[in-house]
Amino acid sequence: MTVAAELDETSPEKLLSPVLSAFWDQPRCWTLETYLRHDGYRGLRKALAMPPDEVIALVKDAGLRGRGGAGFPTGMKWQFIPQGDGKPHYLVVNADESEPGACKDIPLLFANPHALIEGIAIGAHAIRSNHAFIYLRGEVVPVLRRLHEAVREAYGAGYLGRDILGSGFDLDLTVHAGAGAYICGEETALLDSLEGRRGQPRLRPPFPAVAGLYGCPTVVNNVESIASVPAIVHRGKEWFRSMGTEKCPGFTLYSLSGHVAAPGQYEAPMGITLRQLLRMSGGMRPGHRLKFWTPGGSSSPMFTEEHLDVPLDFDSVGAAGSLLGTKSLQCFDETTCVVRAVTRWTEFYAHESCGKCTPCREGTYWLVQLLRGIEEGKGRTSDLEKLADISDNINGKSFCALGDGAAAPILSSLRYFRAEYEQHITGRGCPFDPAKSTAWADGKDPHLEATA
Repeated sequence: MTVAAELDETSPEKLLSPVLSAFWDQPRCWTLETYLRHDGYRGLRKALAMPPDEVIALVKDAGLRGRGGAGFPTGMKWQFIPQGDGKPHYLVVNADESEPGACKDIPLLFANPHALIEGIAIGAHAIRSNHAFIYLRGEVVPVLRRLHEAVREAYGAGYLGRDILGSGFDLDLTVHAGAGAYICGEETALLDSLEGRRGQPRLRPPFPAVAGLYGCPTVVNNVESIASVPAIVHRGKEWFRSMGTEKCPGFTLYSLSGHVAAPGQYEAPMGITLRQLLRMSGGMRPGHRLKFWTPGGSSSPMFTEEHLDVPLDFDSVGAAGSLLGTKSLQCFDETTCVVRAVTRWTEFYAHESCGKCTPCREGTYWLVQLLRGIEEGKGRTSDLEKLADISDNINGKSFCALGDGAAAPILSSLRYFRAEYEQHITGRGCPFDPAKSTAWADGKDPHLEATA
């Protein structure tokens, strides 16, 4: 049972654990002055007094798992960096958040950039790195400006630069704006882009821990993963483990979006359920019910109402057949056409495919053609088998996880909503089209009317 599940559900505030978002609502929350009033850089002072290996052990024992995708243990990733190799070591923060539905790292950087900077300094000390990079999505210019200002403040206060806090540790931090390619969210494509080349995934091995940026040992971490480190170092591993589940301890940001009454960021212990989050946020929009949702953004297999009580931690969501990923909880009500939603997602992945491998390059193109035909009423029953076959030939067989992300919503929607696909084919069009149904106007359920 999760820590959250043991708490009194009648008191929503008890289900929340604001750490990263504790002072987002305060005036000028992004400044160094505000950050220092909330224990800012205390974790760094403590970490610099510890040997690097002890910092790694602390993060590892705390059980922090990567908050950007697969949930790999952060301390273990740091431990992979070879020591005594005579090469520069690099820490790279992946802030190229751009998947449909993912919206936690950008708000975090906008409201509390110093948490990331402090975490970078601690992580760089741990892996013995003297140069770190933040790879930010270039379109978010306001965040870029605020991040540059925060880095300037940190240099001015002695938290970056030469001899940080008199420890003898030197660290330079470079903020790099990407050019807007989703593929650069893949860590090795990000490294290629950072080096000035076209962003495409690299063949592995060698892995970045051995040959990453400029051919040197490199750690690539997500924004939230690194920003969570200062609180762990400052408050201790026992405090961190007091939240969440045994295998997925700690706090995290859940992004609730879609047809909900109160979308936004909810910081809660790992293992909270969507039912609990919806209860504290006012539920679905008035007069509507949940139809399907994604636990980890558009690249994760979709869930339905029957999964409302699945604990939102990496292992539980995986056991239920999906991926927690970026914890992007997109909720769709009964007015949403599954085929239309999946088609739009697939169009995105086909557009963003780098074209390096055949399964993804060719497969996503043909998936879009089939889905568009079905949505427009031009599909055939055999197209459903083609969709499943092409998705299966992409899933687990493409060069990187972009192909898996494209296949996941198709395979899961065929599993849960195959009848809706068949309605598009036999009915020669979308039963949710406002031009063909009055259900959107009179508030009735178009899905139920189409199956009557």
